[in-house]
Amino acid sequence: MKKVMIIGSGPIIIGQAAEFDYSGTQACKAIKEEGIQTILVNSNPATIMTDSDVADKVYIEPINIESIERIIQIERPDGIIATFGGQTALNIATKLDDEKILEKYNVKLLGTSSETIKKAEDREAFKQLMIDINEPVANSIVANHIDECIEFAKINGYPIIIRPAYTLGGTGGGIANNYDELIKICTKGLKSSPIGQILLEQSVAGWKEIEYEVIRDAKDNCIVVCNMENIDPVGIHTGDSIVVAPSQTLRDTEYQMLRKSAIKIVKSLDVKGACNVQFALDPNSDRYIVIEVNPRVSRSSALASKATGYPIAKISAKIALGYTLDKLKNSVTQNSSAYFEPALDYVVVKMPRFPFDKFKIAHRALGTQMKATGEVMAISRSFEDAFLKALKSLDQSQTNLNYMGKSEVLSKIKRCDDERIFAIIHALKIGVDIDQIHNITKIDKWFLHKIKNIDESLDINKDKSLVYKMVDTCAGEFDAKTPYYYSCFDIEDESQVSDKQKIIIIGSGPIRIGQGIEFDYCCVHGVLAAKEAGYEAIMINNNPETVSTDFDIADKLYFEPLDIDYVMNIINKEKPKGVIVQFGGQTSINLAKKLHENGVNILGTSFESIDLAEDRDKFGKFLEGINIKTPEGDTASNINEAINVANKLGYPLVVRPSYVIGGRAMQVVYDEESLINYMKQAFNVSKDHPILIDKYIKGIEIEVDAICDADDILIPGIMEHVERTGVHSGDSISLYPAVSLSEHVIDTLVEYTKKISTGLKTVGLINIQYVYDGQNVYVIEVNPRASRTVPILSKVTQVPMVKIATNLMLGKKLRDYNYETTLMKNKNIYAVKVPVFSSEKIVGADMHLGPEMKSTGEVLGIDKDLDIAIYKGFIASNINIPLKGSIYVSIKDEDKKELLDIIKEYKNIGFKIYASKGTHKFLLENNLDSNLMDVSELKQKLYSDINIIINTPSKGNITTTQGYEIRKAAIENKVPIFTSLDTARLFLRAMKVEIENKKIDYKDINEYFSEEAK
Repeated sequence: MKKVMIIGSGPIIIGQAAEFDYSGTQACKAIKEEGIQTILVNSNPATIMTDSDVADKVYIEPINIESIERIIQIERPDGIIATFGGQTALNIATKLDDEKILEKYNVKLLGTSSETIKKAEDREAFKQLMIDINEPVANSIVANHIDECIEFAKINGYPIIIRPAYTLGGTGGGIANNYDELIKICTKGLKSSPIGQILLEQSVAGWKEIEYEVIRDAKDNCIVVCNMENIDPVGIHTGDSIVVAPSQTLRDTEYQMLRKSAIKIVKSLDVKGACNVQFALDPNSDRYIVIEVNPRVSRSSALASKATGYPIAKISAKIALGYTLDKLKNSVTQNSSAYFEPALDYVVVKMPRFPFDKFKIAHRALGTQMKATGEVMAISRSFEDAFLKALKSLDQSQTNLNYMGKSEVLSKIKRCDDERIFAIIHALKIGVDIDQIHNITKIDKWFLHKIKNIDESLDINKDKSLVYKMVDTCAGEFDAKTPYYYSCFDIEDESQVSDKQKIIIIGSGPIRIGQGIEFDYCCVHGVLAAKEAGYEAIMINNNPETVSTDFDIADKLYFEPLDIDYVMNIINKEKPKGVIVQFGGQTSINLAKKLHENGVNILGTSFESIDLAEDRDKFGKFLEGINIKTPEGDTASNINEAINVANKLGYPLVVRPSYVIGGRAMQVVYDEESLINYMKQAFNVSKDHPILIDKYIKGIEIEVDAICDADDILIPGIMEHVERTGVHSGDSISLYPAVSLSEHVIDTLVEYTKKISTGLKTVGLINIQYVYDGQNVYVIEVNPRASRTVPILSKVTQVPMVKIATNLMLGKKLRDYNYETTLMKNKNIYAVKVPVFSSEKIVGADMHLGPEMKSTGEVLGIDKDLDIAIYKGFIASNINIPLKGSIYVSIKDEDKKELLDIIKEYKNIGFKIYASKGTHKFLLENNLDSNLMDVSELKQKLYSDINIIINTPSKGNITTTQGYEIRKAAIENKVPIFTSLDTARLFLRAMKVEIENKKIDYKDINEYFSEEAK
């Protein structure tokens, strides 16, 4: 092998999150170690994986057959690995094999073969294999038509579990309890499966769900790295379950029975590398059934890796190259073999993090379709302590359930939503019988007793002190060389404190909407820069999916809640030179005040400056003092105050709670009725937590990320949003460089950025959001920290932003670097960031664009030609580009005038126009033909006849409106829907690339710059 291609997983979506950045990064490093050239293809710009120093060549390009084939043609790799990029990479690899593309270019699929992938992923083939090797499966059928589903239900009755083939995170699946649910879920499931196939099986909901993480090599050596028990029984997706490792309630005979079965299944599938096997175990007998198998690294393998300290992705990559387990070393101990099963002398608890703080009207009930955006992991000596630490790590304000009496709380538990665990804790506190809770939830009584114990367990620890223990994979049998620690109550402390000068970097905790993988990127680069500068770099974080919590990134890793008490314990122990809070998003910035009060040296921008930027009144006065405009605004603590402010400012207005992240609960209101409704719904409004009310300024939104040393600034690039103000920056399509701004406006932006950055005495990174209304530049928001766009700008400008920022915090100045200008010259490439929404997973949510962020991830389109970059961005975000067909439009009154030019263009391309009543009338009045179509007719024709929808809502998040029905139907039928005219207009440019048959190049990101250098 001279050259190997690795396929990434693309954008972060529910069911496929940061764990594939972690495993892909580990795989790239493992293959590079062997002197083999690595070629990486991934469309996600926010990851460590797509950094130019992780693989030898990085293609930030769409993950589809066309681009992968073209890159294979350019690079001619000897082999390709698809088991590190989630379901996305697995599906692409299967397609490349089926279409004989691998054969055409003589490329080997390394590691697990396509036959194995098909056997594990194709529901029929997998069921047949289980029957052949005498492993029990649920009574089931594989269906390709609705009639088969109806027949199965007649014979077997309800409930029935539906699982589509070749999908991820339970997409399109569910549990049907009756005929109507069966038809609905099966129809959706057949559409979701790329091969139009679903598995229907008799439900074993309520049985225990147990997982085994297994590794096998080509010599048939096979080990179980970790077994895990879901606290939630079968029926709730494992990604949404609370998971414990190792299993706590299995008898040894049950553990060994399932272990034996897992090894037998992995061997019969001929897996080479990592594999996850899921079982359902009857709690009342020894009966079990095999649920499914993932023949790749997965969310569970990331958890198993971090729980045991065994680097599953690294070992799997080596096996893919032909190594066997007996020839590999354990990277944690560095002196024992990789061919041994890890031993755990502690308990690990994983808890999911849900996005429902963003989606108040979404269906919150948990089922077989995953809904969590991320997760946390906690380690301790007892289940009780690990469980408590996991709760703390979620970094989430919980609904107060203290008002609930017994019957209310039991109803809440029956609803089985994302707050069920908190309802159970409350029920146990108020004396609800454990048997009663067990009968409703089927959660093992052992766990319920332990949760009830939590208060008492704190007394048990009173004679012990908080100490740190090591995760070493071998329960202390061998010396470990990698310091990876967790806190617990014990007598003996295992952590070694060195004499070196130390820097602590605080992470960002679980992945959530508004705070994603981009902050992990910043943390990792901060750690690497601190190490390079000669310091001992210490990482504190609790997210098991990320690169920052990998065993070989920091000099020392503390897997702990990002809570002031836990953080201060580590600071008091390690006595660092200082702490960096800039890279972990709002989570770490929120710790600044308490760290400052505890006398901790915050490196970079001071707490006073952070507070000045975050405090509305102080910041308003600061801007006034340096003569920079900001939208007029005020605060209100009740409805009357809000009306008075509105009368003073005039509509439209932007309303939001104070101190929020990701635009949570932010809205644009156009009239008094909407304002009153907002104030009624606003949570926790008081004099201390008032509602902020600003004049809404319509214009172009601009984002500037700068590096500052308190005296000078460096701006790597300026990004312009496609959608106008009122759409959250995380949900906007962004263009680099800004394409529609005059030199004068750019000069103003640079001048304002310098005044603000130096005025705040910023040291490190700062993110400023501006709006230009055609006349004036206004400041909307200043974040004295790293932002979501830092990884993108670092990659498309080749300025190592985090590294420079870290060095400035450690005493360097910008003049020590070789940058001659304040604003970097554009590299003559265009980069287009397109957000990606996990719409199918968050059922019932209203996914229109607005001030509150809703996207879970993003992709990047890069090219020398702006239109091709736009095209690549849309393609990479999985939006189909139809070149003919029909478009349906339903537009709010404020947008109708602007619609005319857009509709004319769609008409010129050859699209047939359908419209709702008001929009149809408007188009006719302006001499544009359209066909009237009501919502009920639209729903019937969506799947077959309508290719694109443009719908701009007058009121969002109201389930009774016609617009909500349109948006919901579009998501269910996978029809592209644009809720902003700006997006619909940009989409035309992507369509024209195909219409004009433009030549599309796919290049390693460095090639764009080396061409420039030539």
